[in-house]
Amino acid sequence: MDGERDYDYMFKVIIIGESGTGKSCLLHYLIENRFKRNPNHTVGVEFGCKRLSIGDKQIKLQIWDTAGQERFRSVTKSYYRGAAAALVVYDITNSESFQKLPSWINDVRTLSRPNISLIVVGNKCDLKSSRAVSVVDASCFCQEQEVPLIETSAATGENVEEAFMKLAKSVLTKLDNKQLDHVQGIQPGPGRLSAVHDRSCSC
Repeated sequence: MDGERDYDYMFKVIIIGESGTGKSCLLHYLIENRFKRNPNHTVGVEFGCKRLSIGDKQIKLQIWDTAGQERFRSVTKSYYRGAAAALVVYDITNSESFQKLPSWINDVRTLSRPNISLIVVGNKCDLKSSRAVSVVDASCFCQEQEVPLIETSAATGENVEEAFMKLAKSVLTKLDNKQLDHVQGIQPGPGRLSAVHDRSCSC
């Protein structure tokens, strides 16, 4: 199959959380397989694509990295609509970024869809000596929110692809169980359904 027809579904994924938690670095490591040194703060939204193999399915992730600064919140909220899944990121060395998680989770569930697939990501796990948020506290919070937790490092790559893989598997399971329709943010591949027009991203 050619490059435009080698996936079964495309999922829109957003990365949200406070500024400085490493959201852009997570996206960069996933796409480039290397650490993004001296990153600038995201202004508005950055974008990337990644293909993953899940069983016999080829999944194309269309990933939107949103700015965490408060002054951009009203701008980036429009990008929540239609999202199939979201990574909600905090910095394990910054307790304030963890305390802001309820606000981010409420935003994404309100502005996208209530049954959106979520995963909470504790980034910078390579800095365990500076940890400010315990695994126990994070696990308790995620149990209350009924959201899985994973710790990652955008510096070493630890669990970066695994976090996105878990999200994609969650969306695919909901599709298979008829819990989701092919709505905005969840699109069949161009060759999968003859009645579906090619609306894939070009990257």
